[in-house]
Amino acid sequence: MSEDTHRQGKTIDDLNEGDSLTVNESVSYRDVLLYLGMTNDNNPLYIQDEYARNMDYKAAIVPPVLLTGIITRSVSMILPGPGSQVVNLAVNFILPVYHEEDVTFTFEVIKVDEMKEVVTLAVTGVNDEGCRIVDAVVMVKPPTKILVADNDESVNTEVNI
Repeated sequence: MSEDTHRQGKTIDDLNEGDSLTVNESVSYRDVLLYLGMTNDNNPLYIQDEYARNMDYKAAIVPPVLLTGIITRSVSMILPGPGSQVVNLAVNFILPVYHEEDVTFTFEVIKVDEMKEVVTLAVTGVNDEGCRIVDAVVMVKPPTKILVADNDESVNTEVNI
């Protein structure tokens, strides 16, 4: 059997209520410019400090979809990890996030539904001052295991996909 060199995420059997993850992130001005270029979103609130101040913000803010991207990336790459698929996402943006502001995201498995093969994660993001800036609930289908036949037909090997 050829070995799969790609790392696989946790399957539903490997996940338990209470499993958690903490991710620290900061969104740079460059990240915002890349987002604006990819989406053709020309909202001056995201790049013009003076405009943002006139709109009662301290400075230009991070587009909320970039925060959502940090959440989904963390699910895809860490918990449960590669092979995971987000099937439902509800996000509440509480406070704005400013460029270069540090945000700590905490992920916790709050439900494992083996029947539906879905786990539910609660996500909270806080800024440097400890203020909640985002809450989310993410339903995820973790990667599954498959049986791969070895050269010897009587031997099956379990592989995460």
